[in-house]
Formats: sequence, C-alpha cells, structure tokens
Amino acid sequence: MAETPKARIGHNERGTRTIASTTEALPVSDLVTLVESSLDDDKAEDIVVIDLTGKTSIADFMVIATGASQRQVGAMAEHLRERIKAAGVKGLAIEGASQCDWVLIDAGDVVVHLFRPEVRAFYALEKMWMAPLPGDAAAPEPHAGALA
Repeated sequence: MAETPKARIGHNERGTRTIASTTEALPVSDLVTLVESSLDDDKAEDIVVIDLTGKTSIADFMVIATGASQRQVGAMAEHLRERIKAAGVKGLAIEGASQCDWVLIDAGDVVVHLFRPEVRAFYALEKMWMAPLPGDAAAPEPHAGALA
C-alpha cells in the first residue's frame, strides 16, 4: 500500500512560507535512509535517528548528526539539500546555513539537525526527545544509523 503524502507549512531562511511534503514515490522510511546515507557519505559523526511517533506532530523522525567544523556542517547540509530535492521532496526549508554551527533541515516528515560538537553537547536534543513520555516505563533506545 502506498504511503499517503503529508504536508506541513513552515518558513524558509527568508521567512517565506513553504510547504514541505513527501510524495508517494518516497516513503518516509526511504527518506530516512537517504538522509543516513548522505550523512554517512559526508563522514558525519554520531548519527542518531529518533522516532517521534506519539511524541509530536512536527515530524515522524528526527535525525541528529555532528560535523567536525562549520565547513563540514555546511557541506553536509548542502549535499543533503541537493539529494532530498532530487528525491522529489518539495518545499524543503533550511535554517542556520549562514553560520553552520547548527543547521536545521525540514524535509516534512523528517527533520535533520546538523551540529558542531560543542553546540550539539550544549543543546542535547537527544536527551529531550528520547525522554520517556508520562506513563512510559523507560526511554526508547536511539536508532543509531544503520550505516554509522
């Protein structure tokens, strides 16, 4: 059964409203695999995929990765933008590309955070998003990238 396309309204770097959506041709699982593969090709470190199901409606998955320098973070973001766009995801939004300390790529169902090491340690997104929901016994294990 084909996956139903999803769309979300957001804003791009210039503050312009955008709609990011995946297509039936690219299921969410394939988008996550594309992101992991691209980051692995670019030598990203500590790639973590977090399943956001039941935690938020902002996305289905969050991918977090580290680049050793601003230059590497910027290159990873640009390569990822090109690959996601080539896969048919429309309305891709990118924030933080001018500084490259923390770049956020909103691909609709998958949100990607690329950090320099000290910025990632400071914000600790994994800790926040992997915390158990009220009533849950324990936090889920992170899904380390299959390629990492």
